[in-house]
Amino acid sequence: MSHTIPSLWAATARPPLDLPAPEGEMRADVAIVGAGFTGLSAALRLAGGGASVIVLDTHAPGFGASGRNGGQIIPGIKIDPDGIDRVYGEATTDFAGKTADTTLALIEAHGIDCDAHRDGWIQGSVKKAHLAQIERRAEQWRKRGANVALLSREEVRARTGSAIFEGGWFDGRAGRLHPLNYATGLAEAARTAGADIRVGAAATQLARQGRDWRIDLANGASVTAGQVIVATNGYSGPLFPELRASLVPAGSFQVATAPLPETLLSRILPGRSVVSDTRRVGNYFRIGPENRLMMGGRGTFTDTPADAAFARVTDDLHATFPETRDQPIAYRWTGRVAMTADHLPHVHQPLPGLVMAAGYNGRGVALSSALGTAIGAHLLDAAQPLPFRFTDIRPLPVHALHPVYATLAIWYYRLRDALES
Repeated sequence: MSHTIPSLWAATARPPLDLPAPEGEMRADVAIVGAGFTGLSAALRLAGGGASVIVLDTHAPGFGASGRNGGQIIPGIKIDPDGIDRVYGEATTDFAGKTADTTLALIEAHGIDCDAHRDGWIQGSVKKAHLAQIERRAEQWRKRGANVALLSREEVRARTGSAIFEGGWFDGRAGRLHPLNYATGLAEAARTAGADIRVGAAATQLARQGRDWRIDLANGASVTAGQVIVATNGYSGPLFPELRASLVPAGSFQVATAPLPETLLSRILPGRSVVSDTRRVGNYFRIGPENRLMMGGRGTFTDTPADAAFARVTDDLHATFPETRDQPIAYRWTGRVAMTADHLPHVHQPLPGLVMAAGYNGRGVALSSALGTAIGAHLLDAAQPLPFRFTDIRPLPVHALHPVYATLAIWYYRLRDALES
């Protein structure tokens, strides 16, 4: 992901924290590599529980996907509740259903200023063929006590302001926030609790040193810790080659309009819910800072931002809301999210004292916040179970070719979407 393209979040964010670089030979109970939502929420829980914690990142908190996503706080994971029960058990389903609650509770408990609101999520369908699936999904969550409701064709069109939808459902657990300000706020809260956050030097080597782990950094500093959490997700690099090879870093492309006039704001998303659609390669949208309409979608699987990907999202924005064709596109940016082959989050413990978490598959805001918190609680007290069992790291075949075969998969999924009625 190129960091030279300005995002709407960066343009409207509070000033970044003034954080020191790592120096000398540092020591902590737990070292965390990655200052995104997973690493920062884990640091906050650990420091709040009395552990000494050092968080390491090459860049400021929220530099990666945590600071560039759509800011949609959506509970659950990619599979439906009955499926979660079968794969993991009911405790995990309960955890997944409460990830938005956990995130919003963190924000409230620590007074994080990130424009957080619980206005719900609408998953709309432009395909009549998907309506039965939506009905099953909503019913499964309703049976588990969630605040959800099916939406008729007329209701989803009234709530979104778009005529493209055939129906949908509403999840009142969900919400929205400013992701970059949330990352900064999590970092502030973790520091207040006692965590030490160091930036500006890449981790270059991780090795056992007796019973501990030693992390060497590019500037000559080092950190020794009894436990290490790897929270690099879509930005996993050569330090953890097997982890990187088990993930497909997918480009998520977003655009934002000029501030909408009141005539459009009164019709487009009047309840300020966030929205995504059910297509295999769908879009997501919301009203963002300064009353700008934002839309995002999948694009290329390379690190080079593509004009064609931004053009596709812009075309989709205009198809969804034809009345916005006269509104200039003021911002466009891209971010890297980590996808997994089974569409499930992965938690690994390749060696004692080393935990890795990655692969949020488009549910990163709520899921990473809740999972980071759970990992922190587990390291403080092993009797606190993790919501997902440890799995082996399974590198994908010919991972170096992932931009090719992942892009082919996107074309295939778009074709299937197009063929459905």
